[in-house]
Amino acid sequence: MNVKNVSGTFLRRALLLDGVASGAMGVLMAAAAGPMGPLLGLEPALLRAAGLGLIPFALLLGYLASRAHLSAWPVWFVVAVNALWVVDSVLLMTHGPTAPTGLGMAFVTAQALAVALFAALEYAGLRRGATAAMA
Repeated sequence: MNVKNVSGTFLRRALLLDGVASGAMGVLMAAAAGPMGPLLGLEPALLRAAGLGLIPFALLLGYLASRAHLSAWPVWFVVAVNALWVVDSVLLMTHGPTAPTGLGMAFVTAQALAVALFAALEYAGLRRGATAAMA
């Protein structure tokens, strides 16, 4: 798709929803890594690092969601980062340095599914925005 700018309420809402979820998970994982680690069978340092990484990502998503018009490339970046999160989640469960508990597998799977949904919504928003920009 050769679109320089995209816009649309659908895309902004998808970015905002992703930002709120990412921010909430980031704060939860960073703040509660200690107690969550043993329950999930995941290293607290891994949870804390992932949580701290989500906070600036959430701020970026909030900024992008606040723009009426934006370049397509930042949204493509968000879609790519979300896709990478899903791949990393699968790798964590199958080849990771830890052995998640059943609750940990459910936690990582639920996050991966939610992030995959956000990536799909943002991709759909890009396509809708591109169609509107071409009209």
